[in-house]
Amino acid sequence: MKDIRRTILWVIFAFSLVMLWDQWQVHNGRKATFFPGAPTPASQASAPASAVPAASAQPAAVPGVAPAGVPPGDAAPAAAAAAPRERIEVTTDVLKLVFDTEGGSIVRSEFLKFDQTEHPGQAFVLLDDSPQRTYQAQSGLIGGPFPTHKTAMRFTGERTLAEGAGELVLRFESPELGGLKLVKTYTLRRGDYVAQVRHEVVNTGGQPVSPQLYVQLVRDGNPAPGGTSFYSTFTGPAFYTDAKKFQKVEFADIDKGKAEFATPSPDGWVAMVQHYFASAWLLPQGMGHDNFARKLDGGLYAAGMIASLGAIAPGASQAVQARLFIGPQDEKVLEGIAPGLELVKDYGYFTILAKPLYWLLDKLHGVLGNWGWAIVALVVLLKIAFYWLNAKAYASMAKMKAINPRIQELRERLKDNPQQMQMEMMRIYREEKVNPMGGCLPIMIQIPVFIALYWVLLSSVEMRGAPWILWIKDLSVKDPYFILPVVMTLSTLLQTALNPLPPDPMQARMMWIMPLVFSVMFFFFPAGLVLYWVTNNILTIAQQWIINTRMGVPPQFNLPKF
Repeated sequence: MKDIRRTILWVIFAFSLVMLWDQWQVHNGRKATFFPGAPTPASQASAPASAVPAASAQPAAVPGVAPAGVPPGDAAPAAAAAAPRERIEVTTDVLKLVFDTEGGSIVRSEFLKFDQTEHPGQAFVLLDDSPQRTYQAQSGLIGGPFPTHKTAMRFTGERTLAEGAGELVLRFESPELGGLKLVKTYTLRRGDYVAQVRHEVVNTGGQPVSPQLYVQLVRDGNPAPGGTSFYSTFTGPAFYTDAKKFQKVEFADIDKGKAEFATPSPDGWVAMVQHYFASAWLLPQGMGHDNFARKLDGGLYAAGMIASLGAIAPGASQAVQARLFIGPQDEKVLEGIAPGLELVKDYGYFTILAKPLYWLLDKLHGVLGNWGWAIVALVVLLKIAFYWLNAKAYASMAKMKAINPRIQELRERLKDNPQQMQMEMMRIYREEKVNPMGGCLPIMIQIPVFIALYWVLLSSVEMRGAPWILWIKDLSVKDPYFILPVVMTLSTLLQTALNPLPPDPMQARMMWIMPLVFSVMFFFFPAGLVLYWVTNNILTIAQQWIINTRMGVPPQFNLPKF
């Protein structure tokens, strides 16, 4: 029975390694090793002319939407196409944005308070239109030969947030196309990552017109820069509705036409998510729209919303006040922008556990003023909370260790009679009141909590650039001198040595080899994650030592014979 407990733990451990390796393969652009259904990310390409407002992702197109692959802006009159094109660089206290007068789109964003991991001192770039990456925020009109994100527009407004000013305003005005004029007005506020985007549609013709407004995020399907081969985070579109809640969409599912998300919706938003940062379009609450996600030419993907504006009479106008978020996944900030937007900070299946853990971690940081010490304090509190469970587990393991010589003698004596051996083992367990699974179940109960904490530390942008002590200047990147991973490896081996050796020599060797293999990955994990494991290991060793001593089983080091 003791072997069953070990077998269960090894199965869990081995499966985790399989999943990590599989994600490593996908992350590096290769086919998945163990789950070949996961395809390679799309190849990189610059934005083609066909990066157009998309129709619904469903086979049936939304009424009035341009057919897939037909750039509505390409039908613009020659005079509009001849308008001079300009890049407008705008700076606030937290953002540097680059607008393109072609469509009044945002084609580049820099975060002035977040550096690039690979190049400290250089602002982190999210939206981009470089030869290496394409990621843009676009909007326009469809349903006719109307202004789109491909239409040349005239810019007026401010370029820099003035000293003492609370906001700056930019205005992009299109020429008349199909009897309509589109005026986009961006309002950027001090300290805010949300741009207010007013779309005013003016009917300059002599007939009523019923256009549709689209907003979309377009990017390539490549992994986000700054990633690592040793752990994977989600990159791709996400939708939210009150009815369906948070729905991630894999690029691979879009490729295969199997993307699942709520299409018509009276509420919600669309986002493009990657590690630590996100962008999102938000229409006014209660404005009905259709969500879409589709593959474009050149390996690009578009995700957005289409909303009907109804009939606009000649000489009349209609305005829609949308919002565009481009910023870090700060959970507290996201909660204040829109319902559910904090879910772009993706904890996966462990959200229900991860959110209270993040809340506690944030409170500890508020007291200690250092994210590294907040991690240490959080692990200490969790070990205290689970002390009684761990006490039961280690007490059971101590009893098993005490009767281990009898069990080994029994195995040797009755190795040719397995049935009698099992009966005798069960008799010894009953006499000594030992539950062979007693050391396993309490540990398994804690596994979801510690996995949730893993995702909290991996997903929290607060760790980015946060120092701990001495050589640890950034908890979101690997230890530059590998001191924490070495301590983690040594503590793991010490913890293994304190456990009784299995009677099977091969199994005993595996108990030492597997932790070493597992520890190699931690040399490339963020320092904050390794700090969490090191703290947990040290506290576990101390707790195991104390409980064993109280049980009258002196701690001893059990080394295998290689």
